[in-house]
Amino acid sequence: MTGELKDGDTEEEFLHSFIRKQGNIYKPNNKDMENESLNEKAMDDVHTKEIDLVNRDPKHINDDVVKVDFEDIIAEPSGTYSFDGVWKASFTTFTVTKYWCYRLLTALVGIPLALIWGIFFAILSFVHIWAVVPCVKSYLIETHCISRVYSIFVHTFCDPLFEAMGKCLSNIRVSTTKKV
Repeated sequence: MTGELKDGDTEEEFLHSFIRKQGNIYKPNNKDMENESLNEKAMDDVHTKEIDLVNRDPKHINDDVVKVDFEDIIAEPSGTYSFDGVWKASFTTFTVTKYWCYRLLTALVGIPLALIWGIFFAILSFVHIWAVVPCVKSYLIETHCISRVYSIFVHTFCDPLFEAMGKCLSNIRVSTTKKV
């Protein structure tokens, strides 16, 4: 323990002062214990964290998939240009229509789809954690014994056979001649 028993202090008083300085498991004053509780809080806050309303694709999963602009869809080659006013109006119409249709669709269908995808991935996680991984582990445990027996069989019977065949057939030479 850190600290020393001073003259006049009983051992019980020393223990109480030590516990008050270091903290206990219920009310941590100890910095290490406090950091552990902060880490636990950070792990709990994953489900209630604030979302970034500016960068809505922080992992860049849709960078090359659905990034569709006017220039990606409609392009006029040189020599066949429409009127400038038509080009500007087409650009504005495309951009505004895409923007508001997307917003309308997300308002109508986004929340129900978020609910469906949340349920789907919850079920997928549940099945993976509680069914797939245990089945795979069980399979690996069960096939380990079979693999040892198979390995012994191959090393006992097949290795000498193929080694002997290799030595017998290693002296065969093939030569080709060209007919004129």
